[in-house]
Order: sequence, then structure tokens, then C-alpha cells
Amino acid sequence: MKKELISFAVAATLCAALTPALAAGGASGPKTYRGVGQIGAVVMNPYKVAPLTAVIKSAGYTLSDIKVTVKAKKDGVDISYDVSDQKALQHGGIPVWGLYPDYVNEVAVSYKKNGEPVSETYKIYAPAVAVYGSGTNQTQALPTAVVTKENPKFHKNLYLMNHLSSTLPNAAQVTWNNPAGGALEWDYESYVWIVDGKGDIRWYLKTDEFRDTNNIMKKGNMMGFDQTKDGDIVWGQSQTYNRFDLMGRKIFQRELPKSYIDFSHHMEETAKGTFLMRVASGDYKRKDGKNVRTVRDVIIELNKDGNVLDEWKIMEILDPYRATNLLVLDQGAVCLNVDASKAGQTASKEELEDDKAPWGDVTGVGAGRNWAHINSANYDPADDSIIISIRHQSAVVKIGRDKKVKWILSSPEGWNKELSAKLLKPIDANGKKIDCGESGSKCPGYTSEKGGFDYTWTQHTAFKVNEKSKGDKIHVSVFDNGDTRGMEQPALPNMKYSRAVEYLIDEKNMTVQQVWEYGKERGFEWYSPITSVVEYQPSRDTMFVYSATAGMGDVKAFRRGEAKLTPFLEEIKYGTKEVEFEMKFINSNTIGYRSLPIDLQKAFKK
Repeated sequence: MKKELISFAVAATLCAALTPALAAGGASGPKTYRGVGQIGAVVMNPYKVAPLTAVIKSAGYTLSDIKVTVKAKKDGVDISYDVSDQKALQHGGIPVWGLYPDYVNEVAVSYKKNGEPVSETYKIYAPAVAVYGSGTNQTQALPTAVVTKENPKFHKNLYLMNHLSSTLPNAAQVTWNNPAGGALEWDYESYVWIVDGKGDIRWYLKTDEFRDTNNIMKKGNMMGFDQTKDGDIVWGQSQTYNRFDLMGRKIFQRELPKSYIDFSHHMEETAKGTFLMRVASGDYKRKDGKNVRTVRDVIIELNKDGNVLDEWKIMEILDPYRATNLLVLDQGAVCLNVDASKAGQTASKEELEDDKAPWGDVTGVGAGRNWAHINSANYDPADDSIIISIRHQSAVVKIGRDKKVKWILSSPEGWNKELSAKLLKPIDANGKKIDCGESGSKCPGYTSEKGGFDYTWTQHTAFKVNEKSKGDKIHVSVFDNGDTRGMEQPALPNMKYSRAVEYLIDEKNMTVQQVWEYGKERGFEWYSPITSVVEYQPSRDTMFVYSATAGMGDVKAFRRGEAKLTPFLEEIKYGTKEVEFEMKFINSNTIGYRSLPIDLQKAFKK
């Protein structure tokens, strides 16, 4: 009896001690948190990868008709958006996006709570930006965006920035073998963030949640960001590809299908809801019997479930032995394989030949080397084909579903007889043929106003401008980087320039007319030897341009720290050279890859 009384007393004591923690809500059930407003708790970075986001929990109430405004700090800009009822259910409350880092943000929300209207304001602190640090040659976490051409109608615009590190100790520690080749050694730290039209950071991706330098499946550059029609973002990372919403919620994170390796540069959602990706072959048998991993020369199409629908093996469709452009390529800046010791140098034909060159991510001819360096693949729904930008061939090529070449926009030197028949003929605004000299590579004029023309050289991004195209006459925008211009290296590096350019292609008559360009007048300051993008923006009738590696033109000076990367981002009134908005990025030790305008309203709709 005495023992039973003691046990009862102990149990009662334990119960009394535990009751406040476990049953604070009384008979109605435990209360697990206290709300700071009329609903629930504020949960920061709810999905662990987007630190400048939060969710105001619903606390079990039914929420509808939600509107959110993250108030501007001094000299900043409000971010406002509506949230669908479905998105509130998805996130368990009100999603908050666009918080300023290291700042107490004022967030105004209005909604109906079980049908009753509510308006309230929250004070939410978001932490400072924390990204991988190089330890040296770095003064801040991310580059500073400086608006150099102010325009109020662009203040609320959002731009996703995708930069990469220069070589760091945690990068490029793996190479493929058996079969030989591949591009896995191309592995840099990635920086992904979003700025508003005032230049302030409003979101960033915590990339260390995706990268693990000790895991071969989690190495590689995070590249090819695209926004889907549903407002999500997709991108690839070497052996994987991803889809997340802007709150950081994972929709999928998948390995490449087993036939393929080494995603980089480009991923996009097509009008059919499928995905195009630039990859390489994981085990390719050449005509000489050798098995190799190829380098940046395969396009695949996957459905929403990750199943392979089709592939384009470009090394079989084009000529991987065309060395004409490779022979004049600046070996100091072979895309992001920047080697200052080879700046201004070119490769000899012998160095490119199969029995002399090594396998892998090296400039060379034949499958198994970086002969193509495809950096974009854009779907054309009008005829179910793809338009690809092939940097190391200085060529933009359209290929059908039947794997046949429809046309080639390129200087004519070096193409075999079959492919030469697919070359577009340059014409002026009056339809008159343009004479580009004996070699075909040096075209006169260069400005559309004078009826001139130039090809693109080591270009990035070739996108169809669907809104301006009609029937057989299509518009294509390209970022013409400008290395190998005229099929040569100039006497001095500062003679180089880049252009954003638009072409009108008559697919029936196989002609091409240059209808717009921008950048030549900016000269060497604006020159980007690698990367960059130009893409038409239908919502504001502008050409969006990012000259992503401006300042790197003198590679040797860049490596000595005497030249600073200063990328330029512009929105240019369509059909003109009128820059309506411009910002530049300073204080950076990162290399710009691309930028992408973001539509926030799509992200929180049904």
C-alpha cells in the first residue's frame, strides 16, 4: 500500500510538470505555438533553400482572397502579389516572398479568415545573405547592383541572376574515364539570386543545399534557369535536373537518364510542357570503334515524369570535324574554361586532330571533345523543331524532329557539301544579296540602318521571337559574343566587341536579314568574351540583354586583378537602341552566366 501511494505521487508530480507543455490549449487540445497576429506563427525559410521567404501559418483557419505586400525600405520598392486559395493550402498559410536581407521587413497582408475580412501588418526580420565564400579576392557575399538608367516603370521588375565562381579549391576534383572524356571537371560554385528594379536583393538560393563536393551526383554548375508557365523555376546541375517553386518547395530533383551525362547551359519548358536539355552522351561509339563520353553535343527531350521522348545527337547531324572556327578561337577564354596563360593564342590544326588531342573538355574535333559547345536549345512549336546555338562553330542551326538540318546561320567557310546547301544567304532590307567578300566571313556595314549585316561569333542563346514571327518568316535573337569575328583574332584585345542582334529569317527562300543590333557602340567596355543572353520580353515590348562577363575581355589583366568584371543588364525598347533601363554589377569575384526576368504573379496563382 505504501509503495502504491509513492508511485501515485510520482506519477502526479510528472503529470503536473508535463501538463503546461503538452496541454496548454486545455481540453480542446495542445497548443503547439502562439500566433503573432490574428492567425499563426511566422516560419522563416520553410523549405530550407530560400532564406528570404517565410510562411505565416494558417493556424487551422480557412484563408482566402489573400494579398501580400512586402513594403519598400528607404529608396526601395514594394513587392505585391495575390495568393490563390490553392497556394495557401499548399504552403499551410500565407507565403511571404521578397524580404530584404538583414532587415526588419514590414509585411502588409489582407485576407478572409473563415470568411471574415482581416488586414494586418507583420514585422519580419530576414537574415543577411550567406553564400559560399572564396576566402580571398572577395569583399562581399554577392555583387552590388547599381542602376545606371533609372525608369520607374521597371522598378518592380525582378531579375534572376545566375553567376559562377572562378576556380575554387572545392571544384573540378573529378574527371571521367572508361569510356574516356566527358566534361564533369567543369564544376564551379554557383550563385543564384534575384534583384528588383532598384537593384536590391529580394531572394537567393541556398546552393549548399544542392552541392556536395564529395558526391559525384551533386557536383557541377547550376545553370540553365527557366521559369515555367506555372511560375516554377527549373535548372540543371551536371548529372541532375530540378524543379522548385519560388518559395523553395521541391517539385522534383532527378538524375539524368542513364544514357546521358554532364548537363550544363540550358534547360527550358516547351509549349507542350516537355523539357529540352543540353547534355552529352554517356557512352558513345565513334566510327573508329572508340567509346567516349561526349562533350556538350546532345539535346534531349523529357516529359513531365522524366521519361525520354527524343534525342538529337548533334555530332551525327552536323560535322564534328569542321575545325575552321576552332582554329581561330581564343584559347584563353573557351567559355568558362578561362586560362590566362593562353589568352590571345589559337590552336593549330595538328593540336585539334584525333591522334594528338586528349579526350574530354578540351578544344578539339570529333566526338569526345569540345568541338560544339552548344549553349542553348530553343523549341519552335510552329514546325516541331529546335534552334540551337553552337558556340565553337559560331553557328545557329535549326533541326527538325526528323534530325534533318533546316538551315544554318553561319559564316560559310569549312562546311561540307551537304551542309553548305543549308546555309542562309544574307540580304539587306531591300532583299538585295550582301557581298561578304571572298572568304564570306567579312560582311560590310554591320548596322541594320545602313542595310549591313554580320554573322554571330562564338554566340550564346539563340531564341525564336514568337510574337514577331509569322509563317515562314521568323525572328531570332542572339547574343553575339564576338570572339573569332571575321574568322580571325584582332591585333589587340580591345578591338573586340559584343552585340545583341536580331535576325529575320525567310525559311522558304533561305535568306537572313539583320534587323536590329545593340552593343557595338559600347565597345570593349561592354564586350563579353563568354556567356550572356538576349531575349524578347512581350509583356513590355523590350529586348532584355545581359552582357554577363563585361570586363573580362583582357583575360590576362583579369587574372592579375587589374580588370574587374562589370556585367551590364539592359531592357531596350524593341526595334530601337533606346535603353529604357540599365543596371550594372560591381564588386564581384564571380563570373556572370545568365539573367532571367521573373514573373512573380505566376508563382502564386493556381
